[in-house]
Order: sequence, then C-alpha cells, then structure tokens
Amino acid sequence: MINEFKDFIAKGNVMDMAVGIIVGAAFTAIVTSLVGDIINPIIALFTGGIDFSGWFYTLDGSEHASLAAATEAGAPVFAIGSFIMAVINFLIIAFVVFMLVKMVNRIKSAAEKPDEVAPAVETGPSELDILIEIRDALKK
Repeated sequence: MINEFKDFIAKGNVMDMAVGIIVGAAFTAIVTSLVGDIINPIIALFTGGIDFSGWFYTLDGSEHASLAAATEAGAPVFAIGSFIMAVINFLIIAFVVFMLVKMVNRIKSAAEKPDEVAPAVETGPSELDILIEIRDALKK
C-alpha cells in the first residue's frame, strides 16, 4: 500500500495539480488585492462612494440600524446589498482575469512567432514548366 501511495504521489499529474493549486491561491490573492485596493477605490471615486452592502431587509419586520446589528440580534435578514456587491466584485474580478489571460496569450503568441519572416525568393520556372516547354517545342 505504501508503494502504491508513492507511485500515486510520484506521478506528474499530481505534482502539476499541486503546483497549479498553490499558484492559483497566490494568483487569487493578487487579483483580490488588485480589485479591492486599486479598482474598487477608483470606482468609488466615480460613483460617489456608494456602498450597497448596507441594503438589507429584515424578514420579521424588525428595525435595525445596520446589517451587522440585525445579524447580531438574530433577525432573519435578506441582505440584497451584500449580494449586489458580490456580483459587482465578481464582474470586476472576471474582467481583470480576462485582461490578464488576454495579455499572457498575446505574449505567448509573440514568443512563438519567428523574429523575421524570410523574404520571398523569386525563383525561375519549375521543373514541370521546363518539361512542358520542351514537350511543346518537340511537338512543333
């Protein structure tokens, strides 16, 4: 059983998956910081600092000063503002990831292209063309 476990761990796919998960976690931290620390403040500047997370409705009809107070009091809360903020953050993150993938693909395609395209060399007639000319000349 230990040998089977060693074989399983030693397979390339498992190691590749582990590296992918670790890099993905680090990438998630970078994208989250980019969105939360750079993009959201710029959006807040243009929208006047609108924060939807304070929009909520208590299902039992009780009044609370904030979402945190309603949650702490144990009231059933329909937190529509938190959902709206989650959707907005998802769209921003999805756009940022799209732009990063697009940039990486552009860099990859530039690296795969040859540096210089060989100039077209004009050659004379092909061997077949010459043979056809000889045949036609012999017919005459």
